Amino acid sequence: MGLDRNLAGNDGPHAQEQEARMRSEIKGERALVTGAGSGIGRTVSRKLASLGCDVVLVGRTSSSLEGTKALIDDDAVGSGEVRVCDLTREDSIRTLIREVRGEGGLDILVNNAGIMVNAPLEKTRTEDFDAILATNVRAPFLLMRETLPLLRESGAGEVVNVCSAVAYEGYPDQSAYTASKHALLGLSRSFAREVFEDGVRVHVVAPGGVLTDMVATARPDLVGTPMIEPDDIADAIEYLLCHRTNAVCDEIRLHRSTKRPF
Repeated sequence: MGLDRNLAGNDGPHAQEQEARMRSEIKGERALVTGAGSGIGRTVSRKLASLGCDVVLVGRTSSSLEGTKALIDDDAVGSGEVRVCDLTREDSIRTLIREVRGEGGLDILVNNAGIMVNAPLEKTRTEDFDAILATNVRAPFLLMRETLPLLRESGAGEVVNVCSAVAYEGYPDQSAYTASKHALLGLSRSFAREVFEDGVRVHVVAPGGVLTDMVATARPDLVGTPMIEPDDIADAIEYLLCHRTNAVCDEIRLHRSTKRPF
């Protein structure tokens, strides 16, 4: 793990606690990234590995995760570990976290996996609504709950929830997705206050239109226009994780350069 859990010195327990909570690099730490097989998740995983993290690559499709691992093995300081997991199943998540604990614990959790349906509310099927909430809200809830003991043990545990611009406003034809991201934002804010005294920090990164297959399907009107790149999200997460000082950034909101400010 990246931090010395038995800090030595004569500055007293409070000074030791403060030192444990500071960070300027994440080399040697262990991170878990969901949705790591493609898009934002793949890019974030590669970024963390390039910074020296050992990254647990989580997703449903083994071949996609192996693709991310191959990219990490080619050019990263850290490593990638493939873990296939159905995030809609609590038993699958529990099994995953037991394995993570047995293999060395956890310092960083990145909840990135998400799905959406592009349809007006009146044409959104109940099963689609349920699936979106299961992946976008219930899975992060379970992962935060189940990893919390490990994040406490870390001494400088961090959670980053990849949210969306729709968490702050309502987008037409995305009612189910918008509801899920509003929920994830609220969940993140409450959880951050609950674990504040434990030294665990919870952050939200909320991008607008990102150049991924999902956005191309949901917003075909944006195709061909300047869009946020997955690398931009990875850079924002790097900032949050590698600048753990007495200043805290709870939320980072990103929008397309062609969209009016604020």
